[in-house]
Parts: sequence; C-alpha cells; structure tokens
Amino acid sequence: MNACDTSSLLSAAAYVRCELCPRRCGVNRAAGARGVCGETATMRAARAALHLWEEPPISGTAADDALPAEARDAGSGTIFFSGCPLRCVYCQNAEVSARGAGWPLTVDELAETMLALEAQGALNVNLVTALHFAPSVAEAIKRARARGLTIPIVANTSGYERAELVRELAGTVDVWLTDFKYASPELAARLSHARDYPEAASEALEAMVESLEAAGGRKEDEAGHLTHGIIVRHLMLPGEAADSFAVLDRVAALALGHCDLSLMNQYTPNEACRQAGGALAGGVEPEDYEALIAYAYELGFERVWWQEAGTVSESFVPAFDGTGLPGRRA
Repeated sequence: MNACDTSSLLSAAAYVRCELCPRRCGVNRAAGARGVCGETATMRAARAALHLWEEPPISGTAADDALPAEARDAGSGTIFFSGCPLRCVYCQNAEVSARGAGWPLTVDELAETMLALEAQGALNVNLVTALHFAPSVAEAIKRARARGLTIPIVANTSGYERAELVRELAGTVDVWLTDFKYASPELAARLSHARDYPEAASEALEAMVESLEAAGGRKEDEAGHLTHGIIVRHLMLPGEAADSFAVLDRVAALALGHCDLSLMNQYTPNEACRQAGGALAGGVEPEDYEALIAYAYELGFERVWWQEAGTVSESFVPAFDGTGLPGRRA
C-alpha cells in the first residue's frame, strides 16, 4: 500500500471519516471520536492467548482429550479486540464488544504479540473482531511478517464486513473464519440492530470466495491445519430454526464447494436474555440442531463441523483480563 493512498480502507486516513464497516458512520475516530463500533482510532485488545476450542482445522488437536498432552497441538493464537460494529442482544463477549474492556495496543505491540503467540506454538494468529481497526491490524501484520512471522492469519469476524475491505485484505488474511448469523433482515434488526446484515454478509462472503480462488483455493498443511480457506460459522438460535435453514440455503448459493461449514449449538442466554424471557431465555432444541446438520449434508457441503451435546456453557467465554498483552503477560 502506498503511504500516500488516502482512498484505501487500509490507510490511516480511513479513521478520519470512518467507513470501515457497513455502518459507514463517518465519525472522525482519528480525532478521538467513537464510531458505532465504540472505538476511536486507538487500537485496543482484551486478551491474547492460545485457544483450544476453535474448529479442528484452526486449533488442531488441542482439545482432543483422547491424545496424550505431548501429542496435542498448542491451539490457535487468539487476540480479542475491543469494540464491535454489531450490538447482538445475546452477545457472550459483551464485556469486550460493548462494555469497554481492553487496553491500548500500538501497531508494534500487536506485531510483538503475534510473534509471541507463534513462539508459544500457535498454529495461526486468530484476530477476533479486529477489522474496525483494519489499517492498524494490516500494518502490524506487515511488520510481524518482516520480523519472521510465518503462521497463517485468521480473520475471525461476525460477517458484517464491507466487501471492499475484504478485497483489500487479500494477501494479508489467509483464512476467513466468518459468521453468517441471519438470512432475515427483520431478525437481524431485532437481534443485532443491523437490518442490512444479510446483504452485507452475503457481499462479504462473495469477496472472500473471490480472494480464496485468486490465491489458489483451500489449502492445508501435512497435519491438516488450514493455511488458506474459509470457514463459515452459524450459531443456531432458540426458536429460529427456519432462519437457520435459510442461512444454509444462502451460504450454499454463495460458497458451496469453497468453504467449510461450522454449525454451532453453544448458544447460552446471557443475563439480559434471561431477564427478558421468551425464546432467547432458553436453549436450542436438540432435534432442530440435528435436522440442521442433516440439511447441510443434503445441500452438498462436504466439510461440516458440529458440536456435541452439552456444549452450552459460559465456560467458552475467556477472561478479558489483558492476558498475553505487552506489559500484562501472565
């Protein structure tokens, strides 16, 4: 990227009138104003650590209790960033996505954190909800690569991204680990305050497929770890089985043959959902989840990941306590 290119979404100038996400709020984050994401141009994160519970192509054998400890992979090198352009009413990570948890992180400190994760054995650098800081993140990756970073970069996203930004990140992001939350604009508006979510997520996924194909398609290393690819995640929600089936229809139309599919049943009601009552105060019906898995295979998805019964647990939410960040490493 040319340092003088102020039109690029990866230029620092993109923070001046921010249009990094589909909200395109136009806020001057460079001057300290907070965008819809809740953040200024000062990059912040809440945790950087090895994570065991991603899909097997991302975390490897890390969580396989059947293997002796010495035979397991170390896991995914996960960095949780502060803020989020969405406001999902059921968010499990609201402490960091909406309530301000996090510590400032310079570009050089982020590069250092990536290198530290690789030194711990991480299979990849997994950037969780990072792209509202895309100019800073892209520069940090560039500096880390120059200092010897060799593992893949995973963009772990809500799916609510601009296709233009996805295209600009081609060659920087190796693996897209993207949600596809809703097919219904009405449901997206009610639960995430983003009526345009299905359209934005569809355009972003199309751009991810284009980027992957330009890079030669899906690739694994000899151990089966994903080095280039797309994993589309869908979290099934209580009482919304019909929309989950519609999501699979849409993903199949956009990316069948190009992506792995991860179907999740770990929905756990947060305190706000428990207090509000209704369907979101409960859990997903097992028969609905089993039917969704079967439907994925009927549609022709070849690589489908699913979760065992009993995965509903707040234990999936890590401590956002600064672990692994420069100056706060435990």
